[in-house]
Amino acid sequence: MGKETTTLGTIHISPNALATIAYHATLTSYGVVDLAPKNLAEGITATFTREPAHGVAVHYSGEEIDIDVHIIIEYGTRITSVANSVANAVRFQVEKALGMPVHHVNVHVEGLHVSDSK
Repeated sequence: MGKETTTLGTIHISPNALATIAYHATLTSYGVVDLAPKNLAEGITATFTREPAHGVAVHYSGEEIDIDVHIIIEYGTRITSVANSVANAVRFQVEKALGMPVHHVNVHVEGLHVSDSK
């Protein structure tokens, strides 16, 4: 992934590290209940292990970082507001940690969660 060479050595940043940052930024966003699996294989894997970046995919090509986030939101919240908030939070946290601009943050709303009214 990202690689920077300094006088002390080389720094490598893995996509999993960025996915973990994006995961935590997403969960702290208003209206987000949980992250959804990216695909069926991840859904099956998630039942056996708890991957720290579940629901987040990081794609890196040269100088461009693209992040896909799959979320489940609370029923009754404004979907576009929650999606925009997640995209902004992920972009801010990753850029702050990495020091590189994020090209795209794609937010996929995979479902709604209806809270128990009791």
